[in-house]
Amino acid sequence: MSLELLLLFIPACFALNMAPGPNNLLSVSNATRFGFGVSCLAGIGRLVAFVGMIAIAASGLAVVLQTSAIAFTVIKVVGAMYLFYLAWQLWRAPVSQIPQDDNRSTSKNYSLWKLMRQEFMVAAGNPKAILIFTAFLPQFVNPSDAAAPQFLVLGSLFLVLEWIAIAAYAYMGAHLGKWFAVPERQRRFNRGCAALLGAAGCGLLLSRNSAAT
Repeated sequence: MSLELLLLFIPACFALNMAPGPNNLLSVSNATRFGFGVSCLAGIGRLVAFVGMIAIAASGLAVVLQTSAIAFTVIKVVGAMYLFYLAWQLWRAPVSQIPQDDNRSTSKNYSLWKLMRQEFMVAAGNPKAILIFTAFLPQFVNPSDAAAPQFLVLGSLFLVLEWIAIAAYAYMGAHLGKWFAVPERQRRFNRGCAALLGAAGCGLLLSRNSAAT
């Protein structure tokens, strides 16, 4: 793989990583409620989902999602329903009466495994994510060379840049948390995030698999 291709890939890929979306919204919300470190660790669930998607794209099996309307619809509906579930949970999430920084240091009312699972499910339930890997990554693969090593390099770079994006959104959420120490502000923020998650779910339901039509 040429250096020129890599120099084109990195900024384009990072733009995709930093684009607002359901997972990045979760990073902000988790950091606001539980702190920067917890939000970054929860993002591991997202990376695991992306590793699987990259492997599928590299093996060529992602063509199924591009050509099968049924497969696309099933993943789309399941992903949208999970986003609606998260939106409902976030809408009803309790708020703290103590300063946010103190709440992060003393609260045990969260499960890191559950937060990681949420990140995984949101990423895995979005068919647009795997279509990005199918349509985007192959543009930087030289067909005259072995595809697997190139996908390994491109996929690894994508995951590194995605981790940076996770940290960036978590950082923003952690600093917002200081301002949202007031319970009413926390409630409004949670419900705003819930509305955006619900809108993302609606977007999934309304999306179409153009390659299959």
